Amino acid sequence: MRYSPEALVAFVEAASLGSFSAAARKLRKSQSTISIAIANFEADVGCALFDRAGRHPTLNAAGHQVLGHVEAILDASARLDALAVRLAAQVEPLVSVVMSDSYSVTSQGAAISLFAELYPHTELRWGPSEDADVVELVQQGLAQIGILAAQQLYPADVQVARLPEQAEFRLYVSCDHPLAKQPMLQPEDLQTERQLYMKTYAPSLHHGRGQAWSAPDYLTLLEFAVRGFGWAELPTALVARFGSGLVELPVAGYPRRVAMDVAWSRQRALGPAGQWLLGQLLGR
Repeated sequence: MRYSPEALVAFVEAASLGSFSAAARKLRKSQSTISIAIANFEADVGCALFDRAGRHPTLNAAGHQVLGHVEAILDASARLDALAVRLAAQVEPLVSVVMSDSYSVTSQGAAISLFAELYPHTELRWGPSEDADVVELVQQGLAQIGILAAQQLYPADVQVARLPEQAEFRLYVSCDHPLAKQPMLQPEDLQTERQLYMKTYAPSLHHGRGQAWSAPDYLTLLEFAVRGFGWAELPTALVARFGSGLVELPVAGYPRRVAMDVAWSRQRALGPAGQWLLGQLLGR
């Protein structure tokens, strides 16, 4: 580019502030430096860009046309500078998170907002997954961070840390279901009715008992329960948001609290954005 970047900045500031001296003060330059830079820019363009007849210089018709192009050049230059910083710091273009429906993302609202400010050019991809599926997605590199109910065992290539939050589960059924009419229930009372349970695509420890339907996510189980297809153990927070028409079953041992873990790959190091988000999840 034959145009001096300093001259482009001086031109835009003078046009915006309506004064060469005001532009000089803002840019911490002498007025003569600004005047020379703009004069040289006009020479490069091949015509005057300011009307200097009055007390303060004002953009003429040519200046108005040039201004839009110069602003576009400076915007592109700023984006290039930001990209150079990201490349030098190896900030990743994407952070992918898979999360159990039992984890309340609203607890991380402030952190996600700050992520958007700190890493405006990093895409945050957030989606649902459960238990063994979360682990498999992390292992395959399809997700960099996974949030899931604590598992008994984890593969050696998956690193895990305990989250400060816990999930709460209760038993629910449609308000029209026969079980909803009983004042108190024993675990054996549930065995005569269809169970709706979590079953991931990847092999897991969850199994239904007797007559059972399964789904790989809690939102589908909730929908089944709302339609009266059976009873289900569901996250309390999820039911509070989407479970209109469900009632809690009074069964001993509930509500049940479950520890939550965050998982990431030992074989694929998290970038700066991923590391920052992980720290926020862990309350560091």
